[in-house]
Amino acid sequence: MSNHPFDLTGRVVVITGGNGGLGLGMANTLAELGASVCIWGRNPAKNAAALEAIQKHGGDHSALAVDICDWDQIDAAMAQTLEKYGRVDGMIANAGVGGGPKPFVQRTAQEWRDMLSANVEGVVRCFQVAAMHMMERAAQGDAFGRLICTSSVASIDGAAFNEHYGASKGALNSLVRATAVEVARHGITVNAILPGYAESEMTAGLMSNDKFVQNVIPRIPMRRFGRPDDYGGIASYLMSGLSSYHTGQCFVIDGGYTIY
Repeated sequence: MSNHPFDLTGRVVVITGGNGGLGLGMANTLAELGASVCIWGRNPAKNAAALEAIQKHGGDHSALAVDICDWDQIDAAMAQTLEKYGRVDGMIANAGVGGGPKPFVQRTAQEWRDMLSANVEGVVRCFQVAAMHMMERAAQGDAFGRLICTSSVASIDGAAFNEHYGASKGALNSLVRATAVEVARHGITVNAILPGYAESEMTAGLMSNDKFVQNVIPRIPMRRFGRPDDYGGIASYLMSGLSSYHTGQCFVIDGGYTIY
């Protein structure tokens, strides 16, 4: 491997939901810096398109059809990834679902279950399978691991009419802090990325709503929504050696929205 801290050559990174939006933005930057990226996503056609996009950077990249709500599929995908690459250095648990606006008192039990299954339980299993592998490597003298999840500023702001989404992301913040303490001795860091309003398929409906845009843009000091490539930098830092002492934190990337 190169001695340059941002050269990720030789590192293998799994990105769930890496076939679009912020996940693809991270995948592009990591591939450009030399990492081998394995995209896990439910849609084979989107996976193929994303894979084609990151292959322009060169390197050995791949994609697997995985539904993170199914733990058996997660286990199988991890086994396939390890069979191909022999190691996984980073697990970016980015896949998740957005909520729909609805009064809190009308939210059904099934809506809560679906949200927590995708946004919490799926991340938990992705972290578990990656951590087990990273701990085994550490025991063999190769102590390096990065567990990263995509949370949201909805976890620290009042996500009115979308409380189940905010609650699911708040759970990730707590998961990160607890897990970071537990696995630090194995050379594994655990952190969360909290995007603000950003352009993606999940937010396409909001971004096409003129009233929403006119009300929100003035509340963002940068005066624009986030773009997928805005999240490549933090993913690269967290995957690099420069972040080896930085763990258990929630990185807010929102153009200043939460401080204004």
